[in-house]
Amino acid sequence: MGLSAVVFDVDGTLVDSERDGHLVAFNQAFADLSLPYRWDEELYGRLLRVTGGQRRIDGYLADEGVDEEERARLAPALHRHKTEILRRMIGEGRLEPRPGVARLLAELGDHGCRLAVATTGSRGWVDLLLGRLLPGVTFEAVVTGDEVVGRKPDPEAFLTALRRLGTTAATTVAVEDSHEGLAAAKAAGLACVVVTNGYTAGHDLAGADLVLDGFGEPGRPAEVTADPRGTGCRGILDLETLRRLVV
Repeated sequence: MGLSAVVFDVDGTLVDSERDGHLVAFNQAFADLSLPYRWDEELYGRLLRVTGGQRRIDGYLADEGVDEEERARLAPALHRHKTEILRRMIGEGRLEPRPGVARLLAELGDHGCRLAVATTGSRGWVDLLLGRLLPGVTFEAVVTGDEVVGRKPDPEAFLTALRRLGTTAATTVAVEDSHEGLAAAKAAGLACVVVTNGYTAGHDLAGADLVLDGFGEPGRPAEVTADPRGTGCRGILDLETLRRLVV
C-alpha cells in the first residue's frame, strides 16, 4: 500500500485567496449594492469559521438584524456579485499560488500521483482559478461547494472526491489550511497535512498528521509546528513526506 492520490483544499491552501481575493470582493460587492457593511481583516478571520460564502453572508446579515425574508433575497445576490468580482480579479492576474505549490504539484504529477480538489468554493470561480494559476496541472476530480450538501467540517466533499478518483482513504492524503478542513478530512478517514496561513495559524489543529506554516521551497523552508507521525519533514512538503503518512 502506498500513496495513490492527494486531495487539496483551495482557499488559503493552494492560494492565499482569502485576504487578497475574497475579502476584497466581498467589500466591493457591499459597496456596489450600496450596503453599509465593510469587513476588516479581523472580522473576516472570525467569519471564516463559517464555510461557504453565501452561508457566511447570511450568518453575518442575521447578526446585523436583517430579517429572514430579506436575507433570502440579499445573500444570494451578494454572493453572485462577489463571485463576478472575484472572477474578474482572477482574470486580471491578481491572485497567485502560495510559494511551493507549483513545485509540489509538479513533483506529484511527475511520479504518477493523482490529484484532486475538495473545496467549499463555488464552481463559478474555482475552475477559472485553477486553470489560470495552475495551467498544465491535471486535477482528476474537482469537487466544489455547488455539488455537496454538507459543507466542511462535513466530510462530504472529501468522500465525493475519493469516489470520483476511485481511491481509498488509506492511500490518499488531504492537504488543508484550517480546523474545519482538518475535521472534514479526518471524518473522511484521511491523513491530513495542514499548511496554515495568517487566518488559521491560531486554529486548533490537534489531530493533524503534520502542520507547517507553508509548503516550503529549497532555501526557504516553512516552519514545521507539529509532526506527530514523525515524518522528519524539514520544512519542505514533498512527495516523500506525503508517502510516509500512508505507511
